[in-house]
Amino acid sequence: MSALFSFQSLLLVLILLICTCTYIRGVMPRLLDANKEGFPGMFWKCARIGERLSPWVALACLIMASTRFVAFLTG
Repeated sequence: MSALFSFQSLLLVLILLICTCTYIRGVMPRLLDANKEGFPGMFWKCARIGERLSPWVALACLIMASTRFVAFLTG
């Protein structure tokens, strides 16, 4: 099933996008800071969400991992 049709998969993609953008901004800040408008600005905004709401993003990652693990076990 595509991530567009499964709400859980869509949330997983968004959480991974936020985490990835935050990591990239931590390693190479100029890459995201140079593009704050338009389509590339979406990645800068995801990095800001990851920086400012990091405890909540981490909690969302843990919840998503546990639900995926339980779904894997119940098969």
